[in-house]
Amino acid sequence: MRRLADALYDVALTLWVGGLWTIGYLVAPTLFAALSSDRQTAGMLAGKLFELMGWVGLACASYLLLFLLLRSGSAVMRRWNFWLLLLMLVLTAVSLFGLQPLLAQLKADALPREVMESVLRNRFAAWHGVSSILYLVQSVLGLLLVTRAGRGAR
Repeated sequence: MRRLADALYDVALTLWVGGLWTIGYLVAPTLFAALSSDRQTAGMLAGKLFELMGWVGLACASYLLLFLLLRSGSAVMRRWNFWLLLLMLVLTAVSLFGLQPLLAQLKADALPREVMESVLRNRFAAWHGVSSILYLVQSVLGLLLVTRAGRGAR
């Protein structure tokens, strides 16, 4: 049973961090490049993918943190990977439940125009920038976790 739990840890970490990198740095830019004449559709699709990745992140983080807690008990509080995972979880929750709904509302308020062609442009750009920075931080934290996972991080 322990081997299965270890394998699930690796799969959850890979799914979450790999998904962050794939969606954020491959799929979303490709959508905007391929749909350059319809940025509104590209943005809608990218937003759906980021939302889906947020839910994947919540599920994976829950398993990863529970795994570490059950494996190490209260000693988990002294483990750097626990705190990185917890920070990634918090950033995921802030994005999923705070920033993404705010961006979606700004897009809806701008209709029938594209948000970047509306009076809400500056506000959307600012919040989108905050969202992008949080996503980058998550991506770097995930990279740290993945690169250290094979070195006794559990």
